[in-house]
Amino acid sequence: MSDSIVIIGGGHAAAGLCAGLAEAGLGARVHLVCAEAELPYQRPPLSKAFLKNPEEALQSHRAEAWYADAGITLHRADPALAIERAAQRVSLQSGAVLEYERLVLATGAVARRLPQLGAGLANVALLRSAADARRLREQLAAAASVTVLGGGFIGLEIAASARALGKAVTLLESAPRLLERSVSAEIAEHVLQTHRGAGIDLRLAVAAEGFEVEGGRLAAISVDGRREPVELLVMGIGAAPDTALAEAAGLECDNGIVVDACLRSSDPAILAVGDCANFPQTPGGRRLRLESVQNAGDQARTAVATLLGREEPYRALPWFWSEQGGLRLQMAGLMPAGGEIHRRPGATPASFSLFHYSGARLACVESVNAPMDHLMSRKLLEAGKSPAPDVVCDPKTALKALL
Repeated sequence: MSDSIVIIGGGHAAAGLCAGLAEAGLGARVHLVCAEAELPYQRPPLSKAFLKNPEEALQSHRAEAWYADAGITLHRADPALAIERAAQRVSLQSGAVLEYERLVLATGAVARRLPQLGAGLANVALLRSAADARRLREQLAAAASVTVLGGGFIGLEIAASARALGKAVTLLESAPRLLERSVSAEIAEHVLQTHRGAGIDLRLAVAAEGFEVEGGRLAAISVDGRREPVELLVMGIGAAPDTALAEAAGLECDNGIVVDACLRSSDPAILAVGDCANFPQTPGGRRLRLESVQNAGDQARTAVATLLGREEPYRALPWFWSEQGGLRLQMAGLMPAGGEIHRRPGATPASFSLFHYSGARLACVESVNAPMDHLMSRKLLEAGKSPAPDVVCDPKTALKALL
């Protein structure tokens, strides 16, 4: 039987797996299967620097020579089509068949699309891959106005980048506030006012429907019954876990590929990591699926430990960030339901942090333009420390002194 470790995916989790396995001396056993032609690359810049600068290049995690030196076999622009679990092999689009001892699914997530808008409209875009980013960069350069659907992180980042390029930007969000599932109401209001202050026409609780298509382009949409012409539409309406291969192979899936604390799927020979993995937050507790670079990287380390035969359950502290023009949001921990919120002032009126408590326990910290407070807050959460709210909210108190 083959001793190969096959990794399917080309994102942050896949890159972390390659690095960890190479460091353990197992690179020669690794096959990395990427649907894209690119080497694994940094995704966050796609909605920011990459969009705004026509000279900006992709930032690869590792050079091609590194993979060769590590002994890792690359299968680029050759997506996996099927998993045969009984035979322990994967079929690729090229016709190649890879046998495996262990398989890791790092398939990530796919951008959601509106069913009313079929693929192929010349002025409708989304952003998930390098190819999407290159196309959107060209479209932005040629457009004077942009309409963004969705007030989540990706929609707001794209809107801020387009506004920085001098475009007239309209953002439409169907929910009554921004980032409804991601941040507190106070942070959402600050984000709203910041973007409106930058000149973005940001509308909440609106229904976008009645799409008018002419000659392969979207000509207009109906927003709350009013016709709105469209020059360029960007869909930023979220993402769904890419579970197609896993489901076809009969793996247990529920809002992602269901895994245990060591990231093993319902088939112990197959692991899942990153955006596509639904993992237990605590033993016997609720499950989570997180879409973040932190989660992808930390789960890659847990998966490497599992592949090496070590039981090291995934227990990393979740943290996130989003850069939207001059606005830097950073979050650590998971927001408790119905907790108390306490505000720590920052160095400027546009800089502050919110400390969320569940009873006496510090559970989550949200920071706006306060990177050092975020860093120290992460350390407090990781150490399990819960200083009194009046202490952490006193700007004269250095958070580092509370560790």
